[in-house]
Amino acid sequence: MTTSSGNGTAPLFQVEALHVSVEGKEILKGVDLIVRQGEVHAIMGPNGSGKSTLANAIMGHPKYKVTGGDIRYLGQSIVGLKADQRARLGVFLAFQYPTAIPGVTMVNFLRHALNAVRGQEVPVKDFRNLLRDKMTLLKVDRSFSARYVNEGFSGGEKKRVEMLQMAVLEPKLAVLDETDSGLDIDALKTVAEGINTLLNPAQSILLITHYQRILNYVKPHFVHVLAQGNILKSGGPELALELEAKGYDWILKEAAALPQGVSS
Repeated sequence: MTTSSGNGTAPLFQVEALHVSVEGKEILKGVDLIVRQGEVHAIMGPNGSGKSTLANAIMGHPKYKVTGGDIRYLGQSIVGLKADQRARLGVFLAFQYPTAIPGVTMVNFLRHALNAVRGQEVPVKDFRNLLRDKMTLLKVDRSFSARYVNEGFSGGEKKRVEMLQMAVLEPKLAVLDETDSGLDIDALKTVAEGINTLLNPAQSILLITHYQRILNYVKPHFVHVLAQGNILKSGGPELALELEAKGYDWILKEAAALPQGVSS
């Protein structure tokens, strides 16, 4: 099933009958999804349903092989593009488990990332002003810029750094892969505040999560249930509340009762 806002505007991003395999095993089995500019879409589903596979396939991780269908961004297929090429177009992925990079300071990491995305050297003064403004916007302590990337960071600090990176790079499409994973309630609220601060009509967000709780703070336009390698059900924000109350089993039973290839 292809789900969109139906507002008539051209999609910013579209997944069409997407099949993805990892090490020869098919994980995604025909996913359809349309995301328009300014929309927030939540992808929910049980563990092992293919949520992170979808995120990595969108970003172009070489381990995740597209064996069928298409990924389109601004109307053009990006399946043949490498991850850095997709980033330059305006696609961003916040990882579920951000990696520490000992010896590389945040300021140097972010400057190199910005230079790579823009395809040119950003003057040092301009970069420092940009970084200062984004850190102020997100209420990130200035001391973060001198620390090594994610080294010794708490789970909440790592996710805040991901939000800072998103703020600096200003992607048109941000894919947030289980950004709420492992966070306590205070860290969750802080990260959600960062996401809401960065939301704007020119940006779309694909928020991948296992639990409903982050959706108490970041309100999606659409919620999709990904299970058994496909989107089995889509709806509005109320669907997330229903999943919180009833779990995922009823979705699986409902899908099993439908003719093959049909989703609700």
